[in-house]
Amino acid sequence: MSSNRALSDDQVQGELKKMESFITKEAEEKAREIKIKADEEYEIEKASIVRSEINAIDAAYKDKFKKASLAQQITKSTIANKTRLKVLATREEALETIFSGTLDELKKLSSNKAEYKKLLAGLIEECFYTLMDTSVILRVRKADLSVAKEAAKIAAEKFEKISGQSVEYTVDETRNLDKDLAGGVLAINGTGKISVDNTLDERLKLVSESALPAIKLEMFGPSPNRKFYDLLIS
Repeated sequence: MSSNRALSDDQVQGELKKMESFITKEAEEKAREIKIKADEEYEIEKASIVRSEINAIDAAYKDKFKKASLAQQITKSTIANKTRLKVLATREEALETIFSGTLDELKKLSSNKAEYKKLLAGLIEECFYTLMDTSVILRVRKADLSVAKEAAKIAAEKFEKISGQSVEYTVDETRNLDKDLAGGVLAINGTGKISVDNTLDERLKLVSESALPAIKLEMFGPSPNRKFYDLLIS
């Protein structure tokens, strides 16, 4: 037989304290778990944000570096092109100076009548051989009319002797070559359809064109960008 006895106030207070202690302990344990989980989530989120920012910074840096590299390449290319163009322009000026100086020297040839007559005779003879016509009109500078007639006679005699063909020539006194030319002759066949420009200016132009590669090689050396060279026959 059991008997139920009511709890005293002290016992009730004791039980309440035990329950309170239990609840407090459970709450503290739960709070620790929540804090631990919150800290873990915080670290995970922080790490994610840091990685995201690092990636963003890396991407921005790579983009800036790429743009800076491109700008640097463009600048280098621009400077290189300007330098190359300046070098080419300077070279052209040097070549122009050479050919201009050569032309000035050619213009002095006619001052020595004996030498110039010999030169003019050779030029006229070349015209006769080129045209191979029985009738040829010769045009020279007005200042050269007198010496041209003497030179043409010598050239015609030599041409007839070597070719066995006679040639009738006329030194045109009405239509003269430009007085600013260095000298020489322009020959026209009998029909007026074929002409041979054997002026000193034209000869210099032909020589400058054919000899230009060799002159450039002699003056400026081989081009570093050129792998193959034509054979130059001296």
